[in-house]
This record gives sequence, structure tokens and C-alpha cells, in this order.
Amino acid sequence: MNNSHLFEKVSLLITHYNRSSSLERLLKTFKDQKISFKEIVVSDDASMALHHQRLTELSEEYQFTLVSANVNGGLGNNLNKGQMAVSTPYTLYVQEDFVPTNEFLPHFRDALQMMEEEEDIDIARFYAYFAYPYLKPYKKGYSLMIYKPFFIDKNKIYNYSDHPHLRRANFFERFGKYTEGIKSDKTEYEMCLSFIQNKGKALFFDDFRTLFIQENSSLEPSTVHRSNWRQSNNGILSLIRWLYRQVKYNYDLHLNPKFKR
Repeated sequence: MNNSHLFEKVSLLITHYNRSSSLERLLKTFKDQKISFKEIVVSDDASMALHHQRLTELSEEYQFTLVSANVNGGLGNNLNKGQMAVSTPYTLYVQEDFVPTNEFLPHFRDALQMMEEEEDIDIARFYAYFAYPYLKPYKKGYSLMIYKPFFIDKNKIYNYSDHPHLRRANFFERFGKYTEGIKSDKTEYEMCLSFIQNKGKALFFDDFRTLFIQENSSLEPSTVHRSNWRQSNNGILSLIRWLYRQVKYNYDLHLNPKFKR
């Protein structure tokens, strides 16, 4: 009996930087779950020689297209060059430190079916650190992410996220390429602005902690580092952060035309 699941219209895009063991774990998990795609693209951000050698070996084992870089260009560049190598109508984007669970397949299939049937859906999100604050129940375990200018929750900005999601081939046409030469958080933030300004439509899986697990080991830790003031639970700092973000987010979203297409 053949229990394999091939998605002919979907490419798996993985961004990678110095975590080849994590990448191997991700690829192996998809293989063990018998989930395959029309193509796999691994975009590497100038990893160290040891990891790059392992990437070459893995590309032969898992038959993926390796998009390399001579110098570290940051997340924006890594995403841009990876997406440009994709040739299918849909892209499943996953960073290398995530692993799909056994619950992933049916809900991924649902998301793809909805996007094929409803052309105005731009992305379907599968993972988050917290629930998006403004959701409208949709169907098949997904909710529609809602944005209004008067919403006050600071997390209203994250209609888009770099966490695992399915998106269309016209993503760059709709929202532009990722900003390059800046920190990864800023790159994500600017895509969030573009997504809202250009009226993106996103689905959010309600049980968002069940489809992917993010795993970082001591040997391959997270490469993202945030300043202490952004993480502090101090009451005064929390209030200052909230006020700052309210002003900045609303200015950038409604008065800054930079990302309007």
C-alpha cells in the first residue's frame, strides 16, 4: 500500500544558517511522514564550511536545490533568493529549526484546498508563539485574521509572520520583496507592514501549537538575539514598550507610504 503524500503544486522552502543537523531533522521528518513536494529549495546564508559541506551531502540525499551565498546577507536576502528559486504555484515556508508533527498533514491539506478554492487568501499560518488577538472563526479549524486601525493590542501587526506558513507564488507581486541589510526582526516587521497596507488576507490555525515544534539544541542554538529591554517584564518598561509601539505601529501603518503597492 502506497501511503505517500505528494503535493505537486507546492515547493518546500527552507532558510538555513549554520544548523545543518536541524535541517537534516526537518527533512527526515517529512520523509518519515511520507510527505513530499514538487521541489525542495534550501536557501543558505553563507554558513561555515563544515555546515556547507553537510548541505552538499544532504542535497544529494534529499534531492533539494541548494541556493548558496558567498557572504552573509541576512534573513531578507536569504528569503528573497530562496523564493526566487521556487517554480510552483504555492510555497510552504519553514525555517530549519522547526519540525512538523503527526497532526500536520490533514490540516496542511485543508489549507491548500481552501487557498485553491478561494483566490483572495494570501497565506495560511501554521505556528505562532501566541494567538493572534483578533480572529474570526472561518472553517476547518482555521480563523481569519482581522485588522482594524483602532485595534489597540500591540500584536495586531502580526498578520504576517516568518513562522511556518503556506503562501502563493505571487507573494512578491502582492507585498514586495523582503527588506535586505537589516536585522531579522526588522525584516519581519516591514513585511508585516506591507501585508496590512496591501490588504493581505491570512488564515490562522486555531490550535497553533500542534502542527510544528520549534527545537533548538545547545549545539545549534537560535541565531536570533533580542535586547533585554524588549524582553523585560518590568512594569514601567512594559508600559513604555506598549506606548512606543502604539505610536510607531500606527504611524508606520497609516502615515508611512513606504510599503504601499
